[in-house]
Amino acid sequence: MRKRTKNSRGLSKYVPSALLFLLFEAVAVTLWLTKGNLFYLLNFSYIGACLGLGTALFTAGKRYARHFVQLAVGSYMLLYLGVISQENMQIEGFWYYLFLGVFEAATIHYAVAKIFGPLLFGRGWCGYACWTAMVLDFLPYKQPQEPRKKRLGILRYVMFALSLALVSGLFLMKAAHLEEIMFWIFLAGNALYYIAGIALAFLFRDNRAFCKYLCPITVFLKPMSYFSLLRVHCDEEKCIHCGKCLRTCPMDVEVNRESRKRKNGTECILCYECTKACPTKALH
Repeated sequence: MRKRTKNSRGLSKYVPSALLFLLFEAVAVTLWLTKGNLFYLLNFSYIGACLGLGTALFTAGKRYARHFVQLAVGSYMLLYLGVISQENMQIEGFWYYLFLGVFEAATIHYAVAKIFGPLLFGRGWCGYACWTAMVLDFLPYKQPQEPRKKRLGILRYVMFALSLALVSGLFLMKAAHLEEIMFWIFLAGNALYYIAGIALAFLFRDNRAFCKYLCPITVFLKPMSYFSLLRVHCDEEKCIHCGKCLRTCPMDVEVNRESRKRKNGTECILCYECTKACPTKALH
């Protein structure tokens, strides 16, 4: 009886991973049936399986778990969807399909991962699926070496406005071969992001400097992430204010407070490095 109870408790910790997979499977089936396209079933089933397996590996204590998900999902979206299928999955692709009035590709991706999804899983996209961060997280500055530059955060809004202006301008000018142009914008945009991300990482000694200051996608992610169902909780009675969690957090989140109004609270990428660093298990 005790063995059975122990096994039940052991399996129960994987319930969130199973629920995450089922959530994406529900999206996959719904889009398959409503759009009549088998691709959506295979696409979201694959992403959900990767996320479910990755979070299960994380729960099991495997340190490579998050990088596994980043590589499995990020590479798929960058190489297969972006390069091979020539779908612009960057923010410019979202504007492109939005202006066409078509709920396809990038508009579906943004709705699930970056606009409505964050109400459930916050900025999990940034921590587990972003193909830009997939590379940046392998750079040497996993823990920020310098204080956050608050004023530079305005640059993300500049990038957001420029991306909107670029696609709007192409539509207003009625540019020919627009679909082909969007593909080249995707390639050029990714090259720019990687160059800027790596340069900023070494300049500020912070792997996630690009995410904090330049990434336009965070303009969508931040507001919804405030209400995220899944987030890091802090038992402030257990907290001894040693500061280890603050030094470990790659996004400078004030994780030693339980309030949703914690400093940089909407920046959390759910990497859970803070929970590993906490000596009193106050974070969960």
